[in-house]
Amino acid sequence: MRYRIRILVVFLSSLAFLYGLAGNGRAADKVSCMLDWFPNPDHAPVYVAKAKGLFAEQGLDVDIMVPADPNDPLKLVAAGKINFAISYQPSVITARSKGLQVVSIGALVQHPLSSILYLKSSGFKTPADLKGKRIGYSVEPLYRVLFEAVAERAGLQSSDYDIYRVGFNLAPSLLSGKVDAVVGAFRNYEAIQIELEGKEVGIFPLEEHGVPDFYELVIITHSKEIEAHPKRVMAFVKGLTKGIHQTVSNPKESLETFLKLHPDLRDELNRRAYQATLPFFIGSPKQESSRWVEMQNFMLDRGLIKRVTPVEEMIWTGK
Repeated sequence: MRYRIRILVVFLSSLAFLYGLAGNGRAADKVSCMLDWFPNPDHAPVYVAKAKGLFAEQGLDVDIMVPADPNDPLKLVAAGKINFAISYQPSVITARSKGLQVVSIGALVQHPLSSILYLKSSGFKTPADLKGKRIGYSVEPLYRVLFEAVAERAGLQSSDYDIYRVGFNLAPSLLSGKVDAVVGAFRNYEAIQIELEGKEVGIFPLEEHGVPDFYELVIITHSKEIEAHPKRVMAFVKGLTKGIHQTVSNPKESLETFLKLHPDLRDELNRRAYQATLPFFIGSPKQESSRWVEMQNFMLDRGLIKRVTPVEEMIWTGK
């Protein structure tokens, strides 16, 4: 008798579990999300959402992927090879201008992390003080153009400074004296790297000196994903929203969650980078059409794109 009861309990439990899966229709919905680069504190809300079951609550099993190349995430989304990815607002605008059907479904980082860094020992007070100086930048042509906008706002001509592409060797180039300032360096990462070398660093935020206040990181998908699976897209955004809220409201616990998944990042640099990034998560994943229009017009005026895309085709707000 006990054996029969035990069998019945197991059967009913299994039936309830299977019914739950069928009832919400999403528990086995596996989706992929590729980071923009190697795992770092910028991605904490995504990892927290997965680790804390916040995506699972929405019926999603999210595979967080690391790209072999930072250009891969946008390309793979555009090709329909992955469901979601983290990218950059300027990159999305550029891709749309070339006809790629990528859509931003939410912001992850609300403001530019990339900025102009310099050593405080240089005595610079404003960007105008960069006259006659050597400037290093990361990505061509974006960060060269962004610096040109800052320089123009400061009253400088292109002949007033020398600018060199140093790639991602931003902190070493500045510390070695190869350049006097760098543009494209993240205020939440390279700035801390430099401070850990014992140097005081100064920052000229791009958005305060002639560049629109753009979203540093956004979540993208393909327009066909939205058309074919709107509930899945909404579920992903809901899970991410909870992950962002959890990260901001419980920063210590969320940091520990992130570091347990990435013990190799358990150092002073990444702890401080995490703290510096937290304020930039506030307000996400909300994105405003006006900020997309402003950045797109800026990029058009500066020759970074040749045509504009209607903003309603470029972003998705769940409506």
